[in-house]
Amino acid sequence: MGDLQRPCADQPAIAWFEGGRSWAGTRAPVIPADGEGVVRPATLRPFGMEAHAVSVARFAAFVSATGYVTDAERIGWSYVFRGLAARPERLEIVGAAARTEWWWAVVGACWHHPAGPTEAPAHPDHPATQISFNDARRFADWAGGRLPREVEWEHAARGGTTPRRYPWGDDEPRDDTVYCNIWQGQFPVENTCRDGYFGTAPVDSFAPNPAGLRNMAGNVWEWTADRFRISSLKAAAKARNADAARDGARVIKGGSFLCHRSYCWRYRIAARAGRPADTAASHTGFRTARDQTSDASSRGRDSGAGP
Repeated sequence: MGDLQRPCADQPAIAWFEGGRSWAGTRAPVIPADGEGVVRPATLRPFGMEAHAVSVARFAAFVSATGYVTDAERIGWSYVFRGLAARPERLEIVGAAARTEWWWAVVGACWHHPAGPTEAPAHPDHPATQISFNDARRFADWAGGRLPREVEWEHAARGGTTPRRYPWGDDEPRDDTVYCNIWQGQFPVENTCRDGYFGTAPVDSFAPNPAGLRNMAGNVWEWTADRFRISSLKAAAKARNADAARDGARVIKGGSFLCHRSYCWRYRIAARAGRPADTAASHTGFRTARDQTSDASSRGRDSGAGP
């Protein structure tokens, strides 16, 4: 498993993992159409993964230092889960996402006002959302890191090569048990908020996985560096791959505060989805990875097991 390196000053904690054999995917898929049922072995180089998703405060520091303008700001609108709007009558809504009436295209929604400009500002200690792949990659470059590969993300979420369905193990979340920030109740009409949150939670909330990483399931979807593709010869997969290639779609992992077993059971480690590189939403953020350097020792201890 990874060895958590505590931060200096305002730097994030990083879990370091040794190189070796690992994998992404599962032999027990829940949503085969997403391509999660293909086990993809890989050899990893030593790498580090930040213990937390990038917070609003850290992203604000990046914007202040660079003057960066996010894709959502440049485009002028972004996707907002309608339940986040306390005063929806004040929002300028330019449309709803296809097939999902609970998503609104809100003018002015962006990282510092993720539900829209007339709604509450983003919490500094919550994950930065309304972040596209392009935005996440620019931040990672600035911070001296990079976005993780899908197999690195899964390896870190497991805490190494011990097979597990969720970062905490194999126990199933229920509406009356709390492991992470997901939807509890009947989606999308009732959220009991048993976990304490309707939307995002602070980046350091909930118990860490064995490697010390938090919120690898639920809270916000996280971008990876990999292009989204499904390894299948089925017509539906070919069509989906063609759309993904056209849009430059990248793999996102971990699910979000909107996931529920009855609707979007994608907070499992092997679960995956794809989004166009310039797309942002109120449930999408990221964390960064690091390559091992001479001053960053990789002290992982778990290796050799299979899926």
